[in-house]
Amino acid sequence: MALSVCSVGPWNLNPKALSTPSFSFKSLKFPPFWPTQKVKMGPLSVSPMGFGTWAWGNQFLWGYQESMDNELQQIFNMALDNDINLFDTADSYGTGRLNGQSEKLLGRFIREFQEKKGSKRDIVIATKFAAYPWRLTPGQFVNACRASLDRMQIEQIGIGQLHWSTANYAPLQELALWDGLVAMYEKGLVKGVGVSNYGPKQLLKIHDYLKDRGVPLCSAQISMFQVQFSLLSTGKDQLEIKSICDSLGIRVIAYSPLGLGMLTGKYSPSKLPSGPRALLFKQILPGLDPLLSSLRDIANKRRKTMSQVAINWCICKGTVPIPGVKSIKQAEENLGALGWRLSSDELLRLDYAANESPRRMIQNIFQTR
Repeated sequence: MALSVCSVGPWNLNPKALSTPSFSFKSLKFPPFWPTQKVKMGPLSVSPMGFGTWAWGNQFLWGYQESMDNELQQIFNMALDNDINLFDTADSYGTGRLNGQSEKLLGRFIREFQEKKGSKRDIVIATKFAAYPWRLTPGQFVNACRASLDRMQIEQIGIGQLHWSTANYAPLQELALWDGLVAMYEKGLVKGVGVSNYGPKQLLKIHDYLKDRGVPLCSAQISMFQVQFSLLSTGKDQLEIKSICDSLGIRVIAYSPLGLGMLTGKYSPSKLPSGPRALLFKQILPGLDPLLSSLRDIANKRRKTMSQVAINWCICKGTVPIPGVKSIKQAEENLGALGWRLSSDELLRLDYAANESPRRMIQNIFQTR
């Protein structure tokens, strides 16, 4: 069953609820207008946008400190209070001694939220298992899933995913990891399985492989496919992948919908972020004038922020974006991407501006064809 291009419907929204991009988010009173409608992701019902937790434990790229945990807990609670129920993580998220920190924090936040509220919520955790070179057998991949369950202290993972393909350098390992995904599902450790960073050819291969193994397409068989998808990364492969997923009824989760922050309007060639992102931004930002100008113009006319427009574009393309969050302000701003949708003319304008921008996001080196 093909997915509709813009499966997220409109909701009632007071246009005065959000002011210009520079207004103070502290004026918001939650929850005034957030949508409750969910979208199907295999056997699961998820919010039209999720929250990514790459920064929760990553000191190298995102400057995580354990002193941030209280604010991250507030972000998690705010998400659930506003009907966001999808959280994306990975067993490799967290640097050095903090490896697995993102999963540990999510598990702790789930327990504390449920204790505080006195009831359970329908929370969907989508975690990714790294294709480390020492994970060579299906059993080792299943053990990785059990380790994630232990870190989060939950009984079942919503979606268990292969973080990247090893087809380019270890094809035999790839087959073992595919069997590991099947075993996770058959043992009831995950409700659905998915893959990340797959190109169109490899996506079709694993689709057929899992189908032959009897993993139901609609309930688990790549019920989620994760790909770098944003106005900065809509190249030939992304469009081909999206077309394949639509034809097979596979829900696409769009990671990095803000291009690591380049689509927020907060940076320029003379104002770069700290850390390793600065080098990438320095290379790409000078060629983004057409796209950033269109984003800014549409945001101003709609009284939204550039980030909200960029995230809404992903939703209107039929994907479930998972912008990263590490501050309450970011969480509030991301929530403002819901409850409305861009017009067809605005979508076309953004598509054209993206094509006119000479610089594109560098694709993940782990993505296969």
